[in-house]
Amino acid sequence: MTAPTYYAPTGGLPDQTELLTDRAVVKEAYTVIPKGVLRDIVTSNLPGWTATRTWVLARPVEGFATTFAQYIVEVSPGGGSEKPEPEVAVQSVVFLLSGTLELTLQGESHHLEAGSYVYVPAGATWTLRNDGDVPAAFQWVRKEYEPVEGYDTPAAFVTHDRDVEGKEMVGTNGAWKTQRFADPDDLAHDMHVNIVSFEPGGKIPFAETHIMEHGIYVLEGTAVYRLNDDWVEVEAGDFMWLRAFCPQACYAGGPGRFRYLLYKDVNRQVRLTRR
Repeated sequence: MTAPTYYAPTGGLPDQTELLTDRAVVKEAYTVIPKGVLRDIVTSNLPGWTATRTWVLARPVEGFATTFAQYIVEVSPGGGSEKPEPEVAVQSVVFLLSGTLELTLQGESHHLEAGSYVYVPAGATWTLRNDGDVPAAFQWVRKEYEPVEGYDTPAAFVTHDRDVEGKEMVGTNGAWKTQRFADPDDLAHDMHVNIVSFEPGGKIPFAETHIMEHGIYVLEGTAVYRLNDDWVEVEAGDFMWLRAFCPQACYAGGPGRFRYLLYKDVNRQVRLTRR
């Protein structure tokens, strides 16, 4: 079966004749980073990585969203890292958008292709390298793991989006599905990174307003997304960053399927005292 290829930026700069018009916006409750602003001059190099550049989409910001960081990482042929994660208390999800990568995770080797999904628990030993002939790009979601008494740290796992069945949301006749990579009833997990899909005409029919922060990276298709009191057009390659309690809804008008990678923090008591 041919692996999917999801949108990943390639950098470059707009031509000098183009107008300075785009959909990028930062507001009190949400931020939209459209694919058109992911250019060469906004990338960062990461210590411990070779032949690699990174677009940082989200990081904890006081007064906004504070639980996670999210990147697009592009690894050129021959590049990678022997120690990707510098913080022992941080867990990760890696989702490959394009190209191939070779992963070692807790001593086991894995070949990753577009659509591969990796959960890396806090403290795990792992490496990534690009042995292919073309750049590889992946979404990288990082969150400090919050241990809780009575539950072990979740185990590492590697899977692929084609191997995780989408569960139909109740009453939607298949128009709205969610691929859940971690068991939502497993309280060892304090974050979920899922894929949400809408068929043309599918929608979130109410303004979700909840405690979870979100990082939403559009994998394919187009839609209009309700963010607070605005309707925003989004397409593959766009990123939406939502603080807690930002009202949100969605309408996928088509012509094709609309899918996105969704981060949310879950399964922990609200902390009211300092650690």
